[in-house]
Amino acid sequence: MLQKMPRNKKNNNGGGDEGGSPAWMTTFGDMMTLLLVFFVLLYSFSTMDVEKFKGFISALQSQLGVLEGGQTITPNPNIDAGTLGEDYAQAPQNIRQVMRELNNYIEANNLGDRVNVENKRKGLVISLTGEILYELGRAEIRDQGREVLAMISDILKDIPNDIMIEGHTDDLPIRTDEFPSNWELSTARAVNVIKFLIEERNFDPARLSAAGYSEYRPVAENTTAEGRAENRRVEVVVLNSQYTVNNGAEAEDKPVVSNQESAAEANTKNLLNNNQTENTEEGGNIDG
Repeated sequence: MLQKMPRNKKNNNGGGDEGGSPAWMTTFGDMMTLLLVFFVLLYSFSTMDVEKFKGFISALQSQLGVLEGGQTITPNPNIDAGTLGEDYAQAPQNIRQVMRELNNYIEANNLGDRVNVENKRKGLVISLTGEILYELGRAEIRDQGREVLAMISDILKDIPNDIMIEGHTDDLPIRTDEFPSNWELSTARAVNVIKFLIEERNFDPARLSAAGYSEYRPVAENTTAEGRAENRRVEVVVLNSQYTVNNGAEAEDKPVVSNQESAAEANTKNLLNNNQTENTEEGGNIDG
């Protein structure tokens, strides 16, 4: 007759012979695994292949047609030219159209080394090196310069923006009867451009202003001939709307001066009128 083997009794207090880890150990292991994955991801981002990422962004742009006008790590001519920053402002639509037309003309006529177009905070700056406009030490516009100015004027004539002409020189001193210093030379060059625009291109004079900066706003070093050639320039500035020829000054409080009287006469009349008002208020005799 078979004898039954006695069964082992389970230990109800959790200290039996069964294997395995406590329940808290499973949660702790999951947390450590997640931390490990997190730090591996951080490390992978810190060693990201920039070229591959640029390729991914370019492929995404071409497939989806998105990300236009936003921040991007793809090449940007404004970033490369240094025009993004404190001195840069987003150009309105008419200025962007002018930029495209000017750049097309410059490229078609191989003028890239003598004419430069740049968008700045004050407006669109068209820089023409001195050699395309003037002889050294002279202010008369050359024939080639007239052709370029005529092209520029055709593009700028129909836009409403005010235009400032700025003359610049290098630091070589000049002392002639006509130009005692570079101040007179830079200003005369700017004024001659304005006269050309008014007399030969029928520009509204109220839109135009001139400034001469002599040698004191260089764009290159004056230690080389190439640098001095870059500094001898005239800049045609198409001003943004907040920059106007009269700086937005209101004329409501100014006395109206007719063609028959001078500003001094107007000021004298205002002074007499004020004195008469004071005498009347004090009970005095206007006739003395």
